[in-house]
Amino acid sequence: MSDFPETIDDVEQLDELLSRPTPRVIQALKQTEGDLILLGIAGKMGPTLARMIIRADEAAGLQRHILGVSRFSDESSRQPLEDLGIETIKGDLLDTDFINSLPDVPNVIYMAGMKFGATGNESLTWAMNTYLPSLVCNKYRNSRITAFSTGNIYGLVPASGQGSVETDKPDPVGEYAMSCLGRERMFEHFSRTLNIPMTIVRLNYATECRYGVLVDLALQVYQEQTIDISMGYVNVIWQGDANAMTLCALPDGTSPPYYLNVAGPQILKVREICEQFGTLFGKQPKFTGTEAEDALLNNGQQGHQRYGAPLVEVEQIIHCIADWIQNERPLLGKPTHFESRSGKF
Repeated sequence: MSDFPETIDDVEQLDELLSRPTPRVIQALKQTEGDLILLGIAGKMGPTLARMIIRADEAAGLQRHILGVSRFSDESSRQPLEDLGIETIKGDLLDTDFINSLPDVPNVIYMAGMKFGATGNESLTWAMNTYLPSLVCNKYRNSRITAFSTGNIYGLVPASGQGSVETDKPDPVGEYAMSCLGRERMFEHFSRTLNIPMTIVRLNYATECRYGVLVDLALQVYQEQTIDISMGYVNVIWQGDANAMTLCALPDGTSPPYYLNVAGPQILKVREICEQFGTLFGKQPKFTGTEAEDALLNNGQQGHQRYGAPLVEVEQIIHCIADWIQNERPLLGKPTHFESRSGKF
């Protein structure tokens, strides 16, 4: 992105960048009529995705009611959403009475799920990732649904290739990835049987200055930790670009579902990323292990061709993250554990 800053000075500037709509986003929201509800809005992507919708609607001269549902276990995350004009609703989506009490709206973005803490809490993981979609589909059988999934459902693929494409057969590793494939299968089943237009977004991996794979690696270099490079290759995409691509796909939902990989254009080598951070920090990265010949890698070309390539380049993100960390700006404290080759999170 030509007007992307060399440094990002505070959370307010960061959130503005992450929620900046593109012309394609504005056009997609013009095609997506009616109110919209985000289920699981308080996660890492929800607030800036919602803000991008609001900004795109303003640019298009549209008025729509936007609702956001979450447990809001951190109550402080609720007021900023209300300040944007989003109606927030607090509750447990696994509670059937609660989910049936939600307003009927024509457009649903499903962001709920469980990853971290899945190991040792497998039953809740399956309930959140596989049972909950059936509740949502029955409640919103007359709506259009865009549901977030993960590229983890593909499994490990050769790093010498181009990454998994949407038509590849899933081969999940570990119960988390299996439950995510279960989520997709539930959405697909109800899309087919109830004729629900649906988009399923397979994301690998959104990043910004407060969290993401690049932040994980930067912190290890900065804190002079030894970095395991067994998972030697990775995709990343700026969260603002991931938000934009997701919203561009809203009007493209079909029955059976339309599948979309949201991923960066390159397969990145973890060692080289760490060496770049080392140069910026003036530190020598320390490594252990050897790069395996395969990794969890998504090919995002279908989305890039349809909606436009990501605007923010990896080098721009790396420089901003390095500056952010050196200046001790706030982090979310949510490591991705992308390096897990066993599928345990």
